[in-house]
Amino acid sequence: MAERDNPQAPQTTAEFAALEAEEFEAEERAARGTPQAGVQGAAGDDAGAVARGYFGALERGERTAQREWYHDEASDLTMYGTWGPAGKWEAVAWFDELYAAFPDFRLEVLDLISEGDRAVVRWRARGTFAGPGRFQGFAPNGAGVSVEGMDVLWAREGRVGRLMSYTDNATIARQLGAMPPQGSPAEAGLTRALNARTTVAGRLGGSTEPEEIAAGVWRVQGGFPGDCNVYLLRDGAGLTMFDAGGRYMTAQVRAAAARLGGIDRIVLSHGHPDHRGTAPAFDIPALCHPDEVADAEGTGGWRYWQLDKLPAIHRIAHTRVLHPRFWDGGPVRITETVVEGDTVAGFEVIHLPGHAPGLIALWRAEDRLALVSDAFYTVDLWGRAQEPALPFEAYNLDTEMARASLRKLAALEPAAAWPGHAEPVRGDVREALERAAAG
Repeated sequence: MAERDNPQAPQTTAEFAALEAEEFEAEERAARGTPQAGVQGAAGDDAGAVARGYFGALERGERTAQREWYHDEASDLTMYGTWGPAGKWEAVAWFDELYAAFPDFRLEVLDLISEGDRAVVRWRARGTFAGPGRFQGFAPNGAGVSVEGMDVLWAREGRVGRLMSYTDNATIARQLGAMPPQGSPAEAGLTRALNARTTVAGRLGGSTEPEEIAAGVWRVQGGFPGDCNVYLLRDGAGLTMFDAGGRYMTAQVRAAAARLGGIDRIVLSHGHPDHRGTAPAFDIPALCHPDEVADAEGTGGWRYWQLDKLPAIHRIAHTRVLHPRFWDGGPVRITETVVEGDTVAGFEVIHLPGHAPGLIALWRAEDRLALVSDAFYTVDLWGRAQEPALPFEAYNLDTEMARASLRKLAALEPAAAWPGHAEPVRGDVREALERAAAG
């Protein structure tokens, strides 16, 4: 396998407790330079002094607190669930909006703990949504807001160099009237509506219960449209997902994977929209064949499709509805590549170009199991079951190459071949695939 650049993922809301994390300390110390000219404040990296200065200004109602106390080069100012990571002036703009919407905004410090260049502050904020400014797009309605929260602060040159802020956004939404009061009939109605939507989505998306099809291999199948298959493979103590199905399956795949312990990485068979759909929703490494990187990270294969070969009704349905609304989740950042002969979760990678330049299958010789994605279809354009056949020519890079790849797959003599859509081929698989290749 070949590694590709994988930038540091953004911090999660669970990390506020990791106050002693060495990576934060190393990064901040490496970033320190000369003090900002013309600014009077706390000395050096004493986070306690910085926190008392900044939050003291907030307690006094000073509307310039962020301008005066945020370091000019701060780039990781975050209010989780609302904005960030942001720089100083993006954060200042948000607070300007807050003050214009809540003219009597006040903050009270409840607790302050510091050590070295880090401090934790627990606070309570109050205000009236009197305007004249809007807040998060909402018009002022006179609602009163009272909420508690916590900030984790890193000092830099006597200023706030990094900030992570946490608060109860659900309580704010309820107090503003954006959500119904807790325990109210309106909330019960909203819950019923959400459950109804979940039921409908489940009928469309399929079961969240993974189907074990072989030792250490589970299938998650989406319903209409496409009957897309996603495969979950036991990979040591973790789980690898082979193919990512359509975007409409995201919640279904997430729930199914959670039942098995969660996904550690994704291997795409190819980059078409109905096979990369859920991948952007998972912040984990994603792999594919080198010849597929451009399409996985780009438009999803549209560059070589010949959609004029589809019947008009299918061309309209696929281009205007299915791909943009149900299948495609957008570009996927590929972190590594795999080639023929590599091993993935106990399977050998087999390169089967034709339908896509870098289409791969996974082959396990011990039980002759093949996970083959779009090497063949067992469903027609109307969604009806059919004998295995070559992929639709309109979506192929090279149909003759796809034919040769299907014969290559048949020569392995699989006991079962599981495709990217609909149902598998069992029994005399070699004969069925050779017949499909000859068609």
